[in-house]
Amino acid sequence: MTRLRRAVDDAARTLAQAGVDSALVDAELLAAHVAGVGRGMLRFHDPDDGFYDRFRAIVDARASRIPLQHLTTTAAFGPLLLAVGPGVFIPRPETEALLEWALEQPLPDAPVVVDLCTGSGALAAALAEATPGAHVVAVDDSADALAYARRNCAGRDVELVEADVTVPGFLAERDGTVDLLVSNPPYIPDGAVLDPEVAEHDPAHALFGGADGMSVIEPIVALAARLLRPGARVGVEHDDETAAATVALFARSGAFTDVTSRRDLAGRPRFVTATRKGSG
Repeated sequence: MTRLRRAVDDAARTLAQAGVDSALVDAELLAAHVAGVGRGMLRFHDPDDGFYDRFRAIVDARASRIPLQHLTTTAAFGPLLLAVGPGVFIPRPETEALLEWALEQPLPDAPVVVDLCTGSGALAAALAEATPGAHVVAVDDSADALAYARRNCAGRDVELVEADVTVPGFLAERDGTVDLLVSNPPYIPDGAVLDPEVAEHDPAHALFGGADGMSVIEPIVALAARLLRPGARVGVEHDDETAAATVALFARSGAFTDVTSRRDLAGRPRFVTATRKGSG
């Protein structure tokens, strides 16, 4: 066994003892980050002696439950590698199911796509990258989050808007013109017990959606009814305990048809989609 392999295995044991679920994967990713190589190239890498001190320091930081993505300063989302750090919600693999659904929707030439509560700009950047000719409007009320979104959306046709999506009349100039709307809003019920990486490092404002987790989703449903053209589609992520409540919101609005609860890659109810009534 090489010295590097022993160091990675020791790091994995340290992380497992600290309660990190993905201990070996995190140890390998941290080693690759410190070495400046891809994870798959670690087996071929022969680091200098200074590597081991740097590696031990970053493993200790991860063992204190600082998120892996804050230490590497990046997060993978679909085909993209996004800039993340303190002050912005780290995009999760669960949201890739919403992205995949969105990419399957038929769109006209030069569509207008809206991403509400964009955070790091993950959905906005991925949709703009994969949809030539699309103009994406990405909205968040956090200046810190939008600073990351600006980096992640650079070079793409994404219009960043700093605003509160719950304010009535928001984006009135877009009424009835939007071809696709997606959102990964704050939806965790207040008081939920979270892992330290989330509770201590993700912004609370990006996590919690009121006592029932629906305080931002409800105005988003109303906003989607106003912004979408007839026949256009919407997808909204939710807590895995609030699928029925989210479906009920869309149904009660009277503005949508084809209201459907959908599951994430792990099989959990994760987002609801619907079609704006009318002929498109």
